[in-house]
Amino acid sequence: MHIGVISDTHGLLRASAMSALEACDLIIHAGDVGKEDILRELAAIAPLVAVRGNIDTGSVAEKLPDREVVEHGGLRLLVLHDLAELEVEFDPLEAGYRAVIFGHSHRPLIEARQDVLYFNPGSAGPRRFRLPVTVGRLTLKDGGITAEIVDVSEPREMPAGSAHRLIQAVTRAAKGMQGAAGKTTGAAR
Repeated sequence: MHIGVISDTHGLLRASAMSALEACDLIIHAGDVGKEDILRELAAIAPLVAVRGNIDTGSVAEKLPDREVVEHGGLRLLVLHDLAELEVEFDPLEAGYRAVIFGHSHRPLIEARQDVLYFNPGSAGPRRFRLPVTVGRLTLKDGGITAEIVDVSEPREMPAGSAHRLIQAVTRAAKGMQGAAGKTTGAAR
């Protein structure tokens, strides 16, 4: 199963982000949607699971829960917007989760912690500071999870300096990483 992961759109759904999510069987939006139209556009590509972020108000907030659980092939994924909202005493592995998917920080992350994948696709909305504009993809296969970060910057706004280095660092950290579901790896494009 191929899962597209997007977060922090803040009312902007880029054509490049839509293109990166086209071949996915499911799309997860990890909050800060911004506009209800974004939910409709993503749902037109593939089934959509979305959670409410801190900027989501009105009709968007009313439609979205704080958390969601995605289950496929015996793997359980927890989706929430802000990782800081995960209770200190909560152990995702003990609760049966193989991945925690979140947004909020706008910083892409692929990291294994005690056999659980922590995955932040970064922000696909308006560029903030010098952070890259990214989405993520997960592949669930044979009891494992493969993760990647995809740069969806428009050609005229390609990451300069620190944003480009951040994408490279996430890629290096994820390459060959063993963890979350026995087969957790990542790559950036």
